Amino acid sequence: MDRPSAAERDPEAVSQFVEGFAAQLVEAGMQRMPARVFAALLASDSGAMTSAELGERLQVSPAAVSGAVRYLAQQHMVSRERDPGSRRERYRVHSDQWYEALTSRDAVLKRWELALRAGVDSLGPRTPAGRRLSETLAFFEFIDGEIAGMMERWRTHREKLFGADGG
Repeated sequence: MDRPSAAERDPEAVSQFVEGFAAQLVEAGMQRMPARVFAALLASDSGAMTSAELGERLQVSPAAVSGAVRYLAQQHMVSRERDPGSRRERYRVHSDQWYEALTSRDAVLKRWELALRAGVDSLGPRTPAGRRLSETLAFFEFIDGEIAGMMERWRTHREKLFGADGG
């Protein structure tokens, strides 16, 4: 089945996808502007746009784009790169952005586990609060192990579907 080129795409249909997917991300807890910027980058063939291009596409100010990409970069969902020979930055979404975003949570889980372990020690493992913290700690340790195994299975599955380079 032939897919339309970027020049043949209906801009309204692309806009509807961007806004619809962004709405789903917002419903899942992401802030509205980062969700819109992420969806716009995801829907672009190059996967990369400048701040001006994003602002024009989304009809928003450069400040709104700047705040959104700062948030997305902190979440490991986009990266910044320089246009060769220019001071202009492009923001890029990669095919493995979900993997990167999820695996970056590993450090957060580890910090939570340390805090919970200290809480159990402070409150006492046999107290009601200590037992509750122990169960929460066990949950995060379980999730941590499951994520590692799941990501390994994803790498294998992705390679079967898309090849070693992912694309």
